[in-house]
Amino acid sequence: MWCEDRIEELLSTEDADVMFLSGCASNQGRFYAQFDHIILLTTPARMMVERLTTRTTNSYGKHPDELAQALRYKETIEPELRRGASAEVDTSAPVDQVTATILRLVRG
Repeated sequence: MWCEDRIEELLSTEDADVMFLSGCASNQGRFYAQFDHIILLTTPARMMVERLTTRTTNSYGKHPDELAQALRYKETIEPELRRGASAEVDTSAPVDQVTATILRLVRG
């Protein structure tokens, strides 16, 4: 869950030309009307598995139960997120291309 009072405070502050919020929470839709863009970052399941099982900065996804949960979320939650998104970016591309695509989308 996003701490709604903190998100409201953050979104009411207009001291930046561009602000990115990242994450996924069950109450995020409450704030959609305040966003200029909602970009869904996706990747194919096979790449998600590879990334989760080989990363060294976080242990989530290495246990078979966690990996299965992540794949279930991809099948069940990602379609819901897609419906609320204004754009979708495939993150299997190199990070500099993903970044350029996101910036192009938000700059119009």
